[in-house]
Amino acid sequence: MGSYALALSPSKPSIKSFSQPFQRFNCRFGAIFHPSFLKSTHHLSHAIGLSFSSSSLPNNCSNACKLASQRLYEFKVRSAAEGMNEETSTDEKLQTLQLGCMFAMWYLLNIYFNIYNKQVLKVYPFPVTVTAFQFGCGTVLIFLMWALKLHPTPKLRRSQLGPIFLLALGHTAGNLLTNISIGTVAVSFTHTIKAMEPFFTVLLAALFLGESPSKWVIASLVPVVGGVTLASFTEASFNRIGFNSAMASNLTNQTRNVFSKKLMVKMEGTLDNINLFSIITTMSFLLLASAAILLEGDKFSPSYIQYAKSQGLNVKDLCIRFLLSGFCFHTYQQVSYMILEMVSPVSHAVGNCVKRLVVIVS
Repeated sequence: MGSYALALSPSKPSIKSFSQPFQRFNCRFGAIFHPSFLKSTHHLSHAIGLSFSSSSLPNNCSNACKLASQRLYEFKVRSAAEGMNEETSTDEKLQTLQLGCMFAMWYLLNIYFNIYNKQVLKVYPFPVTVTAFQFGCGTVLIFLMWALKLHPTPKLRRSQLGPIFLLALGHTAGNLLTNISIGTVAVSFTHTIKAMEPFFTVLLAALFLGESPSKWVIASLVPVVGGVTLASFTEASFNRIGFNSAMASNLTNQTRNVFSKKLMVKMEGTLDNINLFSIITTMSFLLLASAAILLEGDKFSPSYIQYAKSQGLNVKDLCIRFLLSGFCFHTYQQVSYMILEMVSPVSHAVGNCVKRLVVIVS
Protein backbone atom coordinates (compact mmCIF):
# COMPACT_ATOMS: atom_id res chain seq x y z
CA MET A 1 0.00 0.00 0.00
CA GLY A 2 1.51 3.18 -1.12
CA SER A 3 1.83 6.25 1.07
CA TYR A 4 1.36 9.69 -0.27
CA ALA A 5 2.70 13.03 0.96
CA LEU A 6 0.77 16.19 0.24
CA ALA A 7 2.81 19.36 0.08
CA LEU A 8 1.25 22.78 -0.47
CA SER A 9 3.40 25.14 -2.37
CA PRO A 10 2.75 28.44 -4.17
CA SER A 11 2.92 26.82 -7.55
CA LYS A 12 0.94 28.16 -10.49
CA PRO A 13 -1.49 25.20 -10.77
CA SER A 14 -2.42 25.61 -7.09
CA ILE A 15 -3.25 29.32 -7.54
CA LYS A 16 -5.28 28.62 -10.61
CA SER A 17 -7.26 25.82 -9.03
CA PHE A 18 -7.82 27.82 -5.83
CA SER A 19 -9.10 30.91 -7.64
CA GLN A 20 -11.92 29.06 -9.35
CA PRO A 21 -14.29 29.03 -6.35
CA PHE A 22 -13.89 32.81 -5.96
CA GLN A 23 -14.93 33.38 -9.54
CA ARG A 24 -18.05 31.28 -9.07
CA PHE A 25 -18.81 32.85 -5.64
CA ASN A 26 -22.01 34.86 -5.42
CA CYS A 27 -21.16 38.57 -5.09
CA ARG A 28 -24.02 39.17 -2.71
CA PHE A 29 -21.55 38.05 -0.03
CA GLY A 30 -19.35 41.02 -0.86
CA ALA A 31 -18.56 41.64 2.81
CA ILE A 32 -15.93 38.87 2.47
CA PHE A 33 -13.83 41.16 0.33
CA HIS A 34 -13.79 43.96 2.91
CA PRO A 35 -10.16 45.20 3.40
CA SER A 36 -10.10 43.97 7.02
CA PHE A 37 -11.11 40.49 5.91
CA LEU A 38 -8.59 40.46 3.05
CA LYS A 39 -5.86 41.50 5.46
CA SER A 40 -6.65 38.64 7.83
CA THR A 41 -6.84 36.23 4.87
CA HIS A 42 -3.43 37.42 3.69
CA HIS A 43 -1.88 36.52 7.06
CA LEU A 44 -3.63 33.16 7.03
CA SER A 45 -2.35 32.33 3.56
CA HIS A 46 1.22 32.96 4.66
CA ALA A 47 0.65 30.70 7.65
CA ILE A 48 -0.49 27.76 5.50
CA GLY A 49 1.71 28.50 2.51
CA LEU A 50 -0.86 30.01 0.21
CA SER A 51 -0.56 33.31 -1.58
CA PHE A 52 -2.79 35.13 -4.00
CA SER A 53 -3.04 38.69 -5.25
CA SER A 54 -6.00 41.06 -5.01
CA SER A 55 -6.01 41.29 -8.77
CA SER A 56 -7.39 37.77 -8.86
CA LEU A 57 -10.62 38.98 -7.11
CA PRO A 58 -13.51 39.71 -9.40
CA ASN A 59 -14.26 43.43 -10.09
CA ASN A 60 -18.03 43.07 -9.75
CA CYS A 61 -17.66 42.03 -6.09
CA SER A 62 -15.51 45.10 -5.34
CA ASN A 63 -18.14 47.35 -6.90
CA ALA A 64 -20.82 45.64 -4.82
CA CYS A 65 -18.85 46.48 -1.67
CA LYS A 66 -18.65 50.16 -2.62
CA LEU A 67 -22.35 50.29 -3.48
CA ALA A 68 -23.31 48.65 -0.17
CA SER A 69 -21.15 51.12 1.79
CA GLN A 70 -22.67 54.06 -0.03
CA ARG A 71 -26.20 52.84 0.62
CA LEU A 72 -25.40 52.30 4.30
CA TYR A 73 -24.10 55.88 4.58
CA GLU A 74 -27.20 57.27 2.84
CA PHE A 75 -29.41 55.26 5.20
CA LYS A 76 -27.61 56.67 8.26
CA VAL A 77 -27.90 60.26 6.97
CA ARG A 78 -31.58 59.78 6.16
CA SER A 79 -32.28 58.27 9.59
CA ALA A 80 -30.49 61.15 11.34
CA ALA A 81 -32.46 63.72 9.31
CA GLU A 82 -35.76 62.00 10.10
CA GLY A 83 -34.85 61.95 13.81
CA MET A 84 -34.08 65.68 13.77
CA ASN A 85 -37.35 66.42 11.95
CA GLU A 86 -39.32 64.43 14.54
CA GLU A 87 -37.57 66.26 17.38
CA THR A 88 -38.23 69.65 15.76
CA SER A 89 -41.89 68.76 15.21
CA THR A 90 -42.25 67.76 18.89
CA ASP A 91 -40.64 71.02 20.05
CA GLU A 92 -42.97 73.06 17.84
CA LYS A 93 -46.03 71.26 19.21
CA LEU A 94 -44.91 71.87 22.80
CA GLN A 95 -44.23 75.55 22.05
CA THR A 96 -47.67 75.93 20.44
CA LEU A 97 -49.32 74.28 23.45
CA GLN A 98 -47.40 76.56 25.83
CA LEU A 99 -48.40 79.64 23.83
CA GLY A 100 -52.07 78.55 23.84
CA CYS A 101 -52.04 78.09 27.63
CA MET A 102 -50.46 81.52 28.09
CA PHE A 103 -53.12 83.15 25.90
CA ALA A 104 -55.87 81.45 27.94
CA MET A 105 -54.28 82.67 31.20
CA TRP A 106 -53.90 86.17 29.77
CA TYR A 107 -57.58 86.33 28.83
CA LEU A 108 -58.84 84.90 32.13
CA LEU A 109 -56.78 87.25 34.30
CA ASN A 110 -57.85 90.21 32.16
CA ILE A 111 -61.52 89.32 32.57
CA TYR A 112 -61.25 89.32 36.37
CA PHE A 113 -59.17 92.50 36.34
CA ASN A 114 -61.80 94.40 34.37
CA ILE A 115 -64.62 93.19 36.63
CA TYR A 116 -62.85 94.14 39.88
CA ASN A 117 -61.44 97.33 38.41
CA LYS A 118 -64.87 98.58 37.31
CA GLN A 119 -66.33 97.74 40.74
CA VAL A 120 -63.57 99.78 42.42
CA LEU A 121 -63.88 102.77 40.08
CA LYS A 122 -67.66 102.87 40.55
CA VAL A 123 -67.39 103.53 44.29
CA TYR A 124 -63.95 105.18 44.28
CA PRO A 125 -63.72 107.25 41.04
CA PHE A 126 -60.10 108.37 41.35
CA PRO A 127 -58.15 106.72 38.52
CA VAL A 128 -54.71 108.09 39.43
CA THR A 129 -54.85 106.62 42.94
CA VAL A 130 -56.36 103.33 41.70
CA THR A 131 -53.67 102.93 39.01
CA ALA A 132 -50.89 103.82 41.45
CA PHE A 133 -52.21 101.22 43.91
CA GLN A 134 -52.25 98.59 41.14
CA PHE A 135 -48.64 99.38 40.26
CA GLY A 136 -47.83 99.22 43.98
CA CYS A 137 -49.28 95.69 44.24
CA GLY A 138 -47.15 94.66 41.28
CA THR A 139 -44.03 96.19 42.85
CA VAL A 140 -44.59 94.23 46.08
CA LEU A 141 -44.98 90.99 44.11
CA ILE A 142 -41.80 91.77 42.15
CA PHE A 143 -39.68 92.34 45.25
CA LEU A 144 -41.07 89.15 46.81
CA MET A 145 -40.11 87.27 43.65
CA TRP A 146 -36.54 88.60 43.83
CA ALA A 147 -36.25 88.15 47.63
CA LEU A 148 -37.42 84.52 47.48
CA LYS A 149 -35.07 83.91 44.51
CA LEU A 150 -37.94 82.76 42.31
CA HIS A 151 -36.27 84.69 39.51
CA PRO A 152 -32.74 86.14 39.27
CA THR A 153 -32.38 89.84 39.99
CA PRO A 154 -31.53 91.98 36.96
CA LYS A 155 -28.08 93.42 36.30
CA LEU A 156 -28.67 96.79 34.72
CA ARG A 157 -26.19 98.94 32.87
CA ARG A 158 -26.46 102.72 33.00
CA SER A 159 -26.99 102.87 29.22
CA GLN A 160 -30.15 100.73 29.57
CA LEU A 161 -31.91 103.03 32.05
CA GLY A 162 -32.84 105.71 29.49
CA PRO A 163 -34.75 103.45 27.06
CA ILE A 164 -36.43 101.57 29.95
CA PHE A 165 -37.54 104.85 31.55
CA LEU A 166 -39.21 105.90 28.27
CA LEU A 167 -41.02 102.54 28.18
CA ALA A 168 -42.13 103.12 31.79
CA LEU A 169 -43.58 106.51 30.83
CA GLY A 170 -45.61 104.91 28.03
CA HIS A 171 -46.67 102.05 30.30
CA THR A 172 -47.82 104.47 33.02
CA ALA A 173 -49.73 106.72 30.63
CA GLY A 174 -51.41 103.80 28.83
CA ASN A 175 -52.76 102.17 31.97
CA LEU A 176 -53.82 105.46 33.54
CA LEU A 177 -55.73 106.46 30.39
CA THR A 178 -57.42 103.04 30.31
CA ASN A 179 -58.61 103.45 33.90
CA ILE A 180 -59.87 106.96 33.14
CA SER A 181 -61.89 105.55 30.24
CA ILE A 182 -63.27 102.61 32.25
CA GLY A 183 -64.25 104.99 35.04
CA THR A 184 -66.28 107.25 32.72
CA VAL A 185 -67.88 104.87 30.17
CA ALA A 186 -68.98 101.23 30.07
CA VAL A 187 -66.25 98.57 30.09
CA SER A 188 -67.60 97.13 26.84
CA PHE A 189 -67.33 100.50 25.10
CA THR A 190 -63.76 101.05 26.33
CA HIS A 191 -62.70 97.67 24.95
CA THR A 192 -64.57 98.29 21.71
CA ILE A 193 -62.47 101.42 21.17
CA LYS A 194 -59.32 99.60 22.22
CA ALA A 195 -59.98 97.07 19.45
CA MET A 196 -58.24 99.69 17.29
CA GLU A 197 -54.89 98.55 18.71
CA PRO A 198 -53.89 96.50 15.60
CA PHE A 199 -54.27 99.66 13.49
CA PHE A 200 -51.83 101.58 15.69
CA THR A 201 -49.47 98.59 15.88
CA VAL A 202 -49.25 98.24 12.10
CA LEU A 203 -48.68 101.99 11.77
CA LEU A 204 -45.96 102.12 14.46
CA ALA A 205 -44.26 98.89 13.30
CA ALA A 206 -44.00 100.34 9.80
CA LEU A 207 -42.58 103.63 11.12
CA PHE A 208 -40.09 102.34 13.70
CA LEU A 209 -39.39 98.68 12.85
CA GLY A 210 -39.56 98.93 9.06
CA GLU A 211 -42.20 96.17 8.82
CA SER A 212 -44.34 96.86 5.75
CA PRO A 213 -47.88 95.45 6.13
CA SER A 214 -49.27 93.26 3.35
CA LYS A 215 -52.44 94.09 1.43
CA TRP A 216 -54.31 91.41 3.38
CA VAL A 217 -53.35 92.98 6.71
CA ILE A 218 -54.48 96.40 5.54
CA ALA A 219 -57.74 94.92 4.22
CA SER A 220 -58.39 93.20 7.57
CA LEU A 221 -58.08 96.53 9.40
CA VAL A 222 -60.88 98.16 7.38
CA PRO A 223 -63.77 96.35 9.15
CA VAL A 224 -62.08 96.94 12.53
CA VAL A 225 -61.90 100.71 12.00
CA GLY A 226 -65.41 100.77 10.53
CA GLY A 227 -66.83 98.74 13.44
CA VAL A 228 -65.29 100.99 16.08
CA THR A 229 -66.60 104.08 14.28
CA LEU A 230 -70.11 102.63 14.06
CA ALA A 231 -70.06 101.55 17.74
CA SER A 232 -68.94 105.03 18.81
CA PHE A 233 -71.86 106.71 17.03
CA THR A 234 -74.44 104.31 18.46
CA GLU A 235 -73.06 103.95 22.03
CA ALA A 236 -75.56 105.10 24.65
CA SER A 237 -72.86 105.77 27.28
CA PHE A 238 -70.68 107.78 24.90
CA ASN A 239 -68.46 110.24 26.70
CA ARG A 240 -65.82 112.35 25.00
CA ILE A 241 -63.34 111.97 27.87
CA GLY A 242 -63.81 108.20 27.92
CA PHE A 243 -63.48 107.95 24.11
CA ASN A 244 -60.37 110.14 23.88
CA SER A 245 -58.73 108.39 26.83
CA ALA A 246 -59.26 104.96 25.26
CA MET A 247 -57.87 106.13 21.90
CA ALA A 248 -54.84 107.71 23.60
CA SER A 249 -54.23 104.50 25.55
CA ASN A 250 -54.20 102.61 22.23
CA LEU A 251 -51.41 104.84 20.98
CA THR A 252 -49.33 104.73 24.16
CA ASN A 253 -49.72 100.99 24.78
CA GLN A 254 -48.82 100.01 21.24
CA THR A 255 -45.87 102.41 21.25
CA ARG A 256 -44.71 100.65 24.40
CA ASN A 257 -45.17 97.20 22.80
CA VAL A 258 -43.26 98.09 19.63
CA PHE A 259 -40.33 99.64 21.50
CA SER A 260 -40.37 96.84 24.10
CA LYS A 261 -40.00 94.29 21.30
CA LYS A 262 -37.16 96.32 19.84
CA LEU A 263 -35.48 96.58 23.25
CA MET A 264 -35.90 92.82 23.91
CA VAL A 265 -34.00 92.06 20.71
CA LYS A 266 -31.19 94.47 21.60
CA MET A 267 -30.81 93.28 25.20
CA GLU A 268 -31.23 89.57 24.48
CA GLY A 269 -29.05 87.63 26.90
CA THR A 270 -28.67 90.50 29.39
CA LEU A 271 -32.25 91.26 30.46
CA ASP A 272 -35.18 88.86 30.01
CA ASN A 273 -38.83 89.84 29.57
CA ILE A 274 -39.78 89.18 33.22
CA ASN A 275 -37.10 91.50 34.60
CA LEU A 276 -37.77 94.10 31.91
CA PHE A 277 -41.45 94.24 32.84
CA SER A 278 -40.56 94.22 36.55
CA ILE A 279 -38.31 97.26 36.19
CA ILE A 280 -40.93 99.08 34.09
CA THR A 281 -43.61 98.37 36.73
CA THR A 282 -41.41 99.62 39.58
CA MET A 283 -40.59 102.82 37.69
CA SER A 284 -44.28 103.34 36.87
CA PHE A 285 -45.21 103.02 40.55
CA LEU A 286 -42.60 105.61 41.56
CA LEU A 287 -43.81 107.98 38.85
CA LEU A 288 -47.52 107.61 39.62
CA ALA A 289 -47.35 107.44 43.43
CA SER A 290 -46.08 111.02 43.63
CA ALA A 291 -48.72 112.17 41.12
CA ALA A 292 -51.49 110.43 43.13
CA ILE A 293 -50.39 112.16 46.34
CA LEU A 294 -50.33 115.56 44.63
CA LEU A 295 -53.62 115.23 42.71
CA GLU A 296 -55.77 112.96 44.86
CA GLY A 297 -53.94 112.80 48.18
CA ASP A 298 -56.91 114.03 50.21
CA LYS A 299 -59.14 111.28 48.76
CA PHE A 300 -57.54 108.53 50.86
CA SER A 301 -57.24 110.54 54.06
CA PRO A 302 -59.05 109.26 57.23
CA SER A 303 -61.59 112.11 57.05
CA TYR A 304 -62.57 111.20 53.48
CA ILE A 305 -62.82 107.49 54.39
CA GLN A 306 -65.25 108.39 57.21
CA TYR A 307 -67.28 110.47 54.78
CA ALA A 308 -67.36 107.60 52.28
CA LYS A 309 -68.52 105.24 55.02
CA SER A 310 -71.41 107.57 55.79
CA GLN A 311 -72.41 107.42 52.13
CA GLY A 312 -72.65 103.60 52.29
CA LEU A 313 -69.14 102.63 51.17
CA ASN A 314 -68.01 99.24 52.46
CA VAL A 315 -64.30 99.88 53.12
CA LYS A 316 -63.45 96.22 53.77
CA ASP A 317 -65.12 95.15 50.52
CA LEU A 318 -63.34 97.95 48.66
CA CYS A 319 -59.93 96.93 50.01
CA ILE A 320 -60.46 93.29 48.96
CA ARG A 321 -61.39 94.36 45.43
CA PHE A 322 -58.42 96.74 45.38
CA LEU A 323 -56.08 93.86 46.17
CA LEU A 324 -57.70 91.49 43.68
CA SER A 325 -57.62 94.07 40.89
CA GLY A 326 -53.97 94.86 41.68
CA PHE A 327 -52.98 91.16 41.62
CA CYS A 328 -54.83 90.46 38.36
CA PHE A 329 -53.46 93.69 36.86
CA HIS A 330 -49.84 92.71 37.43
CA THR A 331 -50.13 89.03 36.51
CA TYR A 332 -52.06 89.55 33.27
CA GLN A 333 -49.59 92.19 32.12
CA GLN A 334 -46.66 89.94 33.02
CA VAL A 335 -48.12 87.13 30.92
CA SER A 336 -48.74 89.64 28.13
CA TYR A 337 -45.04 90.60 28.12
CA MET A 338 -44.03 86.93 28.04
CA ILE A 339 -46.25 86.40 24.99
CA LEU A 340 -44.81 89.52 23.33
CA GLU A 341 -41.33 87.95 23.49
CA MET A 342 -42.60 84.86 21.64
CA VAL A 343 -44.60 86.56 18.86
CA SER A 344 -44.42 89.71 16.73
CA PRO A 345 -46.08 92.98 17.85
CA VAL A 346 -48.76 92.62 15.15
CA SER A 347 -49.64 89.04 16.28
CA HIS A 348 -49.72 90.28 19.87
CA ALA A 349 -52.10 93.09 18.90
CA VAL A 350 -54.40 90.65 17.06
CA GLY A 351 -54.46 88.42 20.16
CA ASN A 352 -55.21 91.51 22.23
CA CYS A 353 -58.08 92.35 19.89
CA VAL A 354 -59.57 88.87 20.41
CA LYS A 355 -59.14 89.41 24.15
CA ARG A 356 -61.34 92.52 23.88
CA LEU A 357 -64.16 90.40 22.47
CA VAL A 358 -63.80 87.90 25.34
CA VAL A 359 -63.84 90.72 27.92
CA ILE A 360 -66.90 92.39 26.33
CA VAL A 361 -68.85 89.10 26.40
CA SER A 362 -67.80 88.34 29.97
